[in-house]
Amino acid sequence: MTQLVDVAPRARTSQRSGFDLRVFATQVLLVAAAITAYFTARGFTEADPSRALKHAQAVIDFEQRHHLHDELALQKLVLGHGRVIDVLNWIYIWGHWPVIVAVLIWLLRTHPEPYKLLRNAIFISGAIGIVVFVFYPVAPPRLAGIGLVDTVTTQSHAYRVLQPPAFVNQYAAIPSLHVGWDLLVGIFVFKYSRRRVTRALGALTPVAMTTAVVLTANHFVIDAMLGALVALVGLGAALALRRTG
Repeated sequence: MTQLVDVAPRARTSQRSGFDLRVFATQVLLVAAAITAYFTARGFTEADPSRALKHAQAVIDFEQRHHLHDELALQKLVLGHGRVIDVLNWIYIWGHWPVIVAVLIWLLRTHPEPYKLLRNAIFISGAIGIVVFVFYPVAPPRLAGIGLVDTVTTQSHAYRVLQPPAFVNQYAAIPSLHVGWDLLVGIFVFKYSRRRVTRALGALTPVAMTTAVVLTANHFVIDAMLGALVALVGLGAALALRRTG
């Protein structure tokens, strides 16, 4: 009887908080395994540079035909402003994985079903991205020989710590999952946060990341657009799986 009295309040507290340590640990391990698999697969898809450069030229040609090839002109606007470059580098480095992990943890603790939806959308779009990386490797603008400066590498070492070169395929510019996954995160923050400031940050996140990836010469404009498209396809597939599950 004493045990029942002691245990029942704890059980009710756990139910009220919606937090289960075992569930949390399981999800952390699942996401960590998926991230490891993603980087391992991406590392193994290291492409032939000449092929990736050829595809980059095809991207440039496409952008020029559609009046989208503004990367060089846009970067020239900010190169002389060190603080602006620092902010763009910071967004590119710290506005991706740290933000994604923080939002996933927040959703897991407060909105379990939306958490599963976001997790699955990231998994599906990541799988699509890996397929594209393998069959259509593209050199990023910083490696395409068109006069752009790799601001992240020249002015920051933190990114190479977060994503060691051995685990990253440099010729995987399309799609930009920096943009795509930040778009997904922004959508969920905007929808499920109750605070106006946080919702505003959710809306700003994909815009800021799109600006950063282009101005730091890590992605072409079309890469960002395709990254958003792939992420939304992943979200659509995750929604379809939830309806049929």
